[in-house]
Amino acid sequence: MRSRLEKYFHFEELQANWRTETLAGLTTFITMAYIIFVNPAILSQTGMPLAAVTTSTCLCAAFGSIMMGALANYPLALAPGMGLNAYFTYTVVKGMGVPWQTALGAVFLSGVIFLLLTFGGIRQKLVGAIPYQLHASVAGGIGLFIAFIGLRNSGIIVPSPATTVTLGNMHSPAVLLAVFGIVLIAILQAYRIKASMLIGVLVTLVVGILFHQVKWTPSTFNPMAIKQTAFHLDIRGALKMNALEIIFVFLFVDLFDNIGTLVAVTERAGLIAEDHTIPRLDKIFFADATATVVGSLAGTSTVTSYIESSAGVAAGGRTGVTAIVTGILFFLAIFVAPIVGAIPDFATAPALILVGALMVAGAARIDWEEPRIAIPSFLTLITIPLTYSIATGLSFGIISFAVLELATGRGRKQHWMLYLLALLFLSRFIYLHAG
Repeated sequence: MRSRLEKYFHFEELQANWRTETLAGLTTFITMAYIIFVNPAILSQTGMPLAAVTTSTCLCAAFGSIMMGALANYPLALAPGMGLNAYFTYTVVKGMGVPWQTALGAVFLSGVIFLLLTFGGIRQKLVGAIPYQLHASVAGGIGLFIAFIGLRNSGIIVPSPATTVTLGNMHSPAVLLAVFGIVLIAILQAYRIKASMLIGVLVTLVVGILFHQVKWTPSTFNPMAIKQTAFHLDIRGALKMNALEIIFVFLFVDLFDNIGTLVAVTERAGLIAEDHTIPRLDKIFFADATATVVGSLAGTSTVTSYIESSAGVAAGGRTGVTAIVTGILFFLAIFVAPIVGAIPDFATAPALILVGALMVAGAARIDWEEPRIAIPSFLTLITIPLTYSIATGLSFGIISFAVLELATGRGRKQHWMLYLLALLFLSRFIYLHAG
């Protein structure tokens, strides 16, 4: 049985082993665990019961991650997407006055459309239209992005009205613990220890506990509360209110954020084929779209691939076993959610920061001497973290690449889908500006 599983997940081909894949899955889970509490905190403002959304968040992350690992054999973990949950809450429900049940109906419809686009091969063609020359810049830009998130979450960087951002309070115990975590992980990586991320997070957590910096308040939690949101979606209401605008945003943002994450993680893991294509792309998109449909039925916003999967890849994860382990841990988290919530930012932020450092290394492969490639690559690299959006950074890169190809008389050398993609991104800017 074990040998069959190893053959199914291509262990020999990908030089994988059970220990590394398990540790990688645990690492991904720890860096993603915040979503168990952040997502319910946001969605509960719509009137959805907090306990119900907590359970549905764990359940959908478990389902999506396990399906991705088992079906597509990629170390990509899924969960309700940040940004889309905020749009669901603050724009759709609170801003437009749409009942949360109807908003879930719109999420369901977007998931069904995703499935149809996947079966029609359209999503796969859109990914294929992204110039392979930009793959390294997307990965590098997302590396800067998640490093910035880690620096902000740890308090090392804080907002500033004068300079936008500035150095935080370096005397704060939480900041000092985060710095300790960064140094520890860096030393472990220097010694080529594969479990460096996980060891660093856990040791920093233990030190934080010893110095009384970890606060946990025991609370009662009932997983059966999911009954209050499960199958409460109103699909007919979404159709009656002509929720095309809402569905369009769910589709657009998830599509391009997902593409950016997919390219970055597969690039970092070395899973992109020699012809610059991503194998089993249809299965990846099928798992993603199905998870969104299941999420709407359970009672949560759009489910998407998480860039924190890079932490597991950095820990050595190469196969779907990594994602399956993450999914199993999300399922177990349903029953111990309050304990999982005790993992503070100062423990997880160092892993994000140093995963970002590893991902930026790919920028060395960019041809910086060729302006047609260097300029779109730079725009992609810099705008992903500065706009706080993978989709926006990808937009700048694709549009500028297409413009330069046309302006230098090389337009016919690129597939027509590149220009369609550029127009779609351009329409995204026009739509967002108009909104």
